[in-house]
This record gives sequence, C-alpha cells and structure tokens, in this order.
Amino acid sequence: MKKKLDKWGKWRLFAILFLSLYVIIMLYNVYRPLPEHIAYESKEYTVNEDAVDFYYNLSGEKNGEKFFHEEIFTRTLSIIEEAEQFIVLDYFLFNSYHEKDKEYPANVEAITNALLQKKKEHPDMPILFVTDEVNSSYRSHTVPEFEQLKQAGVEVIETDLDDFRDPTPIYSGFYRMLFTWWGDSQNGWLPNALTETAPDMTVRSYLTLFNVKANHRKTITTEQTTLISSANPHDASYYFANVAFEVKQALVNDMLLSEKAAADTRRNVPFPDPIEPHVNNGNVHVQLVTEGKIQEAVRNEIAAAEKGDEIWMAMFYLADRTVVEGLTDAANRGVDVKLILDTNKNSFGRKKTGLPNIPMASELKEDTNNQVEIRWFAQAPEQFHPKMLYVKHQDETVIISGSANHTSRNLNNYNPETDVKIRAANDSEIIKEVDAYFHMLWENKGAIYTDDYEKHDDDMSIGKRIIYAFQKLLHFTTF
Repeated sequence: MKKKLDKWGKWRLFAILFLSLYVIIMLYNVYRPLPEHIAYESKEYTVNEDAVDFYYNLSGEKNGEKFFHEEIFTRTLSIIEEAEQFIVLDYFLFNSYHEKDKEYPANVEAITNALLQKKKEHPDMPILFVTDEVNSSYRSHTVPEFEQLKQAGVEVIETDLDDFRDPTPIYSGFYRMLFTWWGDSQNGWLPNALTETAPDMTVRSYLTLFNVKANHRKTITTEQTTLISSANPHDASYYFANVAFEVKQALVNDMLLSEKAAADTRRNVPFPDPIEPHVNNGNVHVQLVTEGKIQEAVRNEIAAAEKGDEIWMAMFYLADRTVVEGLTDAANRGVDVKLILDTNKNSFGRKKTGLPNIPMASELKEDTNNQVEIRWFAQAPEQFHPKMLYVKHQDETVIISGSANHTSRNLNNYNPETDVKIRAANDSEIIKEVDAYFHMLWENKGAIYTDDYEKHDDDMSIGKRIIYAFQKLLHFTTF
C-alpha cells in the first residue's frame, strides 16, 4: 500500500509541476513584451491633397450581369515599376493555390514577374518580401513563386509569430510546451486544410495552424510611396471587394521601422536606409498605426463622435468588444451609425455559419433600438473584405483603414497589422472620394452592391450568438 501511495504521490507531484509550468508559460505568452516597433504609432504628418490616393476593388451586378472593378493590383504593379531605390512588400496571402474547379486571374504570377523584372534591371536594388507561413501551409512545402524570387536575389522572410502574444491561451500553452521544438519537415502526408491544390501538410504544420496566428499585413513601400491595403494579392482572393490608401513619401521611414520589426522575428535582415525626412506641409494629416495602436485609434475616434456626426464602417469581421460597445454608445447618443458588412457565409468555396457578423449585427440592432443601420454585401461568394472606419464630423473627417479586422485577434497585439489614419477637411478630395464610395454602396448607385439588413437577419442569430459567446470565452476562434 505504501508503494502505491508513493507512486501516486510521484504522479501527483509531476502533474502539479506540469500544470504549474503550463500556467506560467501560458500567462507569459499572453502578456509577453512585444518586439520593438510592434504596436507602433508614427507621428502625424501633414501632406498635400495630391499625396494621398484612394483605390478600391469591387464587384457588383448591373442589368443581371456581374462585373468587377479593379484598381488596387494595377496600382501595385505600377509602384513596383516606378521604384528606383528599394521595394519592401508585406502580404499575408501570396500564392496561386485555389479550389480545383475554379479559375482566377494569375495575379501572383504578374506581381512575381514584375519583381523579377525589376531585379533583373536593377540587380543591386534591395527587394524584401515579408510574409506569413500560411502560404507554405506552415512550412509544409515550398511556394514556387517565393523560390523564383529567392533565386533572383529577393529576400523572402516568413515572420516568426512565436515572438507575438498568444490569442488562444488554453491551446497555446500546450503548443509552446510540447510542439514548438518539433523540427520542420516538407514530407507532408495529411490533406491540406487550407486549399485543395496545395501540397499535403505535416502534423507539425497542423499544430501551428491550430494556434491561429498570422502576419496579416498588406503593404508595399518604396522610397517614393506606401500603399496600405485590405487586399491580398492572392489568386483566389482576386475578386474580393477591398480598399487601399496610398501616401506618398511621408510614411516611408516609419514603414521601414515597422517592417523590419516583423522581419527580425525570423532573422536579422539588412533593411534599406531611411529616405530624407518628410517636411510637414499641406492640409491632409496622415499617421501610421499598427497592431494595438489601431484599436486605440479606432476607440478614440468613435468616442469623439458627437450627436449629428456620422460613423460609417466597411468591415469583413466585426467582433471586438471595445469597438462594438463604442458603436453602441455612439448610436445611443445620437451619432448616425451605418455599417456595411460581409455576411461571413462564404470563404474560398466553403460555406460558413455567418459568425461573427450576423449575431453581432443582431446585438447592435437590439442594444440601440435599431438606431444602428446595417447593410450586407450582396455579391457572394466574393467576400466584402475592407477594414475601414470613416468618422465624419461637422468640419473634418477621420479615416482608419488597412489590414486589421475589428476583432480581438486583429487589434490586441496578436497579429502583425498595418493601418493608416487620415484626417482631412470634409471638402478635401480624399474625403469626397471615400464619402462617394460609401454612398455608392449604401444606395446601390449604378449597380447592386448591398442588400437590406433583413435579408440575412435569419432565425439562427440567437443560436449563433451563443456559439460566438462560447468561442470568445475560450478563445477558440479565428476572429
């Protein structure tokens, strides 16, 4: 009996030590210090009106025929062509894998060829491509386009997200303890969970996938300009609705700091030297915000809206409590709040449940006595992929737009994210363009872009909200 008790005591001691270590590792990685220049906020610069441009990609339906309007990828190719000193790109999704029964424009090939041509013409020009492990199915296989770029002398860096905080602490504690030390292998044997035409995945890659972290940025920077977008130049994402803002010169040095911080998580990569500092002039104010600084900016701008002001939002995922409660309070104090949302019912050929937007929209309606107005993007299966806030005051308007969905995962320093904040007078050209974009979608000017709220206010909203609340409680969610 004594031996049995001693044996049980040893197992109990082991369990206590294991759980203690697990809790320590879990808590540390929830609150761990961030790398330098992550959660970054630049100073506010002033630029001339012609230094800021707005672009959008959008599908619609006119006279029973679907069409697609594209600007963002065309401008991306032009920026590559115009570069003279360096190019720094950072894209979450950059691959040509897609569903077997679908065909898409070869956007990744076009951008890859443009970079290869630039490197051929200017062999000494630094070209750096920062990206996420999702393209290699979490290091299960190589990505042909990246291999081409590497062979030509382009630096390709997959961000190491172990340096970032963990959004799924219950799983991440075990992942950090037991799995991160497993070596990488490209001998995949499990079906690829991400897309049908990609190579098979390894067990190690699935374990990384379940940790649900991503370098979610979508930017390109040269010595001349910066384009900050919601669009992935990924073949299967080509037809998604997206927006982008270009800021010439002013944000370049801040972008270099921010991008080097992401690249250095993998290895210390030499980056281009800063350009001449921007001289403040003009009447449009611009600022770079990343990670948690995006949430601060969004929260502050919503809180600053007063009765009679307008809040417009174009959003793929809306779930962050800070933002949702801010919108609720704003509507209840008389701010005119209008949201254009994706239904979250389609994702790369797969049907989804409508989480988080459908239950979140229902909650907003109920908590504001229907003061929040909502329309849904109509052109499924294409996603409505912008992440843009537009707050219109009496004399000036603030825009915050970029890669960050308004969810906890995107706004709480878990993912690398990049947004731009723009502040300008209501009669400035950039504000008039964005205002026209929102009214075009809301009022279906010239084509069908959006549906009435009631079309997707389905009977499952309460059930979906319960599932959503459960997922958020345990952090088992991708949003």
